[in-house]
Amino acid sequence: MAMRITLVIMAAGLGSRYGGLKQLEALGQQDETLLEYAVFDAIRAGYEQVVCVIRRDFSEEFRARVCSRFVERIATECVFQEPDDLPAGCQPRPERERPWGTAHAVWAVREVVSNPFVVINADDYYGPRAFRLAHQFLEALPSAPPVPV
Repeated sequence: MAMRITLVIMAAGLGSRYGGLKQLEALGQQDETLLEYAVFDAIRAGYEQVVCVIRRDFSEEFRARVCSRFVERIATECVFQEPDDLPAGCQPRPERERPWGTAHAVWAVREVVSNPFVVINADDYYGPRAFRLAHQFLEALPSAPPVPV
């Protein structure tokens, strides 16, 4: 039986240097985002779930403009990267407004991802080959019991 493999997309960035939300920037002929190209490449490579790590403040727009375009083709979840959602023993810094980064984004998916996964940035292009190779690598791993969080 094939292993279920998930694509985790980090899309919570502020886009401060860019001057806006790169993860919502339309660039394709039908206003596709760069993130959508990644999802469609992942679907073709055999991924069965996509989890987008986003911020609460643009959730509604993100779901309407981006997720709605592929939600019928692949199991889709959105989770929030909240500054105060930290492992036990870690204290949030009240002055911090930016998301914490990659490790924190991966922490944010812990309740919806229990299988092997690949993590990408919403604003990078990887191409179909990268998704195929990552999927093949993860499928070839021996199965292991889930790790409780």
